Amino acid sequence: MADNKEKVIAHYEGYTNRGGEDNRATSSRTASLEFHYTKKAMSEFIGKDSRILEIGCGTGYYGMYFADKCKEYVGLDLFQPHIDIFQSKVKESGLNNLSCAVGDATKLEGIADAGFDVVCCFGPMYHLPPDDREIAMTECARVCKSDGIVAFAYINKVGAYAGACVHDEYRSVYPNKEANEALLRQGTNDTTPGTFYFSMPEEMEEAAAGHGLLKLRNMGTDFFVTMSIVDKMDDAKFELFTELSDEMVKYESCTGMSNHALLICKKGDV
Repeated sequence: MADNKEKVIAHYEGYTNRGGEDNRATSSRTASLEFHYTKKAMSEFIGKDSRILEIGCGTGYYGMYFADKCKEYVGLDLFQPHIDIFQSKVKESGLNNLSCAVGDATKLEGIADAGFDVVCCFGPMYHLPPDDREIAMTECARVCKSDGIVAFAYINKVGAYAGACVHDEYRSVYPNKEANEALLRQGTNDTTPGTFYFSMPEEMEEAAAGHGLLKLRNMGTDFFVTMSIVDKMDDAKFELFTELSDEMVKYESCTGMSNHALLICKKGDV
């Protein structure tokens, strides 16, 4: 169990009161990009015979999208209210290959070794400090089949901080000395330290490789540096912007400047 579990739960309790995870994908144009590109990338590895485990499933955004495209989809999340919402969606959908439960990424109790074709760790890396990140990677590798896919969503410290420094709402505050220390040197957020942890593409790849997880792709999924501009675009201009966004997602040279990113790996031998 991660040492900062209570901080993470407290964050989501407050976040739920402000609209919550269930609305994050549709809260703005830029917020939707992470979900759009993650679905597009993962679709390449998911088929009708796939058994999928999503750790950090939130309220079931990806589960509801992929359930009819795979054999089985199992979601786990640390926050009980997320699972309550997800279970309501499952019941309403009538899908019998979709399930969810409370679970901890650092201790996947009841999950057998090598049971899943695809393991999606889409929330935990946002919150786990480095030592716990290693434990979670061990667990993800353990429950994935040989030659299966393990994918990690994570937050880039440079992309997130640079984005705050130029954002219309935040640039009057950033950069500052305290944020430099927290984000750049400690790898955590400056406003609520120990709730979010950030990394960089090279760090994530190195950590994953130590668990026998071989990089297939490491891609940015949104770019905070564009956020306040993009959210003010009209439909025609936003459609043109998506061509630029597609290019930024395609090239790994851009990945470290993304806010959120996705590392897709194949399970090999350690």
